[in-house]
Amino acid sequence: MSTTEEPAGTAQPEEPAEQEEREEPAASNTTPRRRGIALAAVLLLALGAFGTYRTLGSEDTATPPQGASERTGTADVTYEVIGEGTVDISYRGSGDDGAAVVTRVPLPWKKTVRLPVGAAPIVQVTLGEKGGTAGCTLAVHGRHVQRATATGAFGRTTCGGEAPTAAEGIR
Repeated sequence: MSTTEEPAGTAQPEEPAEQEEREEPAASNTTPRRRGIALAAVLLLALGAFGTYRTLGSEDTATPPQGASERTGTADVTYEVIGEGTVDISYRGSGDDGAAVVTRVPLPWKKTVRLPVGAAPIVQVTLGEKGGTAGCTLAVHGRHVQRATATGAFGRTTCGGEAPTAAEGIR
């Protein structure tokens, strides 16, 4: 009798083992499905973020809009070079490229330009072979910004300042 009972008793534990085996394939089928859904959600979020960036963040802020010079204004900048003899001078002018060069200029020399707000003023002076002494000064809206002096053969000096801002009284 005990032999008949043992097989009956062993049959019961086999059923839960079969149930466990049936549950595992069901769980493994849902895991790839969940991973796929999570991956799809991440991809959709990434595409949405990229689309928003392209739509909102693609404007070129380095290039001002047309007519911006009227809205932002200009600043009066006065360059002055004093001394004796002749020098070569380069400075930021009011032209499109901003660069201006004059050579063999007799001193004294003075120039007032209108620079767009945000353009830093600068003047560079180079003495000739005979040397001497030359000094440069820089003023923005009539306010002195910097002074420097060059001496000797081929002596050089530079006067520069920070770019004028709208708060400094644009015109």
